[in-house]
Amino acid sequence: MRHRNKVQKLGRNASHRKAMMKNMALAVIEHGSIKTTLTKAKALQGYMDKLITYGKNDTVHSRRLAFRHLQSRDSVRVLFDEVATNYDDRKGGYSRVIKLGPRRGDGAEMVLFQLLGFEKNIIDEGAQKRKSSGKAPKKPAKSRAKAAAASVAAAAGGAVEAAKDAAEEAVEAVEEVVEDAAEAVEEAVEAVEEKAEEVVEAAEEAVEEATDSEDAADAGEQEDEKKD
Repeated sequence: MRHRNKVQKLGRNASHRKAMMKNMALAVIEHGSIKTTLTKAKALQGYMDKLITYGKNDTVHSRRLAFRHLQSRDSVRVLFDEVATNYDDRKGGYSRVIKLGPRRGDGAEMVLFQLLGFEKNIIDEGAQKRKSSGKAPKKPAKSRAKAAAASVAAAAGGAVEAAKDAAEEAVEAVEEVVEDAAEAVEEAVEAVEEKAEEVVEAAEEAVEEATDSEDAADAGEQEDEKKD
């Protein structure tokens, strides 16, 4: 029976549960906040309160106790030198839990686990991440709508200009084709006229030859008649 046993097993055995709590505590000390489930956040609150209490009592023994949980000298230094010094006047309640709604998929309740007093660091870290990734912060819906409308208008203007340029190019191409066709027609007419002149000259020569042959034939008949 588990009477008066308040340990939250979180669906894990003892070694796995200790490793998970250590990793979440390391992430909180480094970043100031983490996103996790509501059940894990409630279990983490007591774990972090114990570590911060160690940090407020800055002794070698306290540092060794904190190192036993964290297994990281850098995290122990940050805990004692930067985190715990913000809570000298506070007796407890070093963190807050902000509900974010159910998780897509299994519907688990998600929360944001934050250390009090480190909100500015969290905001600055998020801005630095966005700057390093090249992503600008999200704009309000109205400004996004205006930006979208402006981009659509710019795109439409660009499309109109492109259409005008294409139409001008098409007109120039048609004019070039018409000029080429006119030149081809002129050349064809000239060729036909030259051929017609050659045909006419050939016909005249043929007529002259025929006339000469007829005259020769008539002269020969006359000579034959004189002889007779």
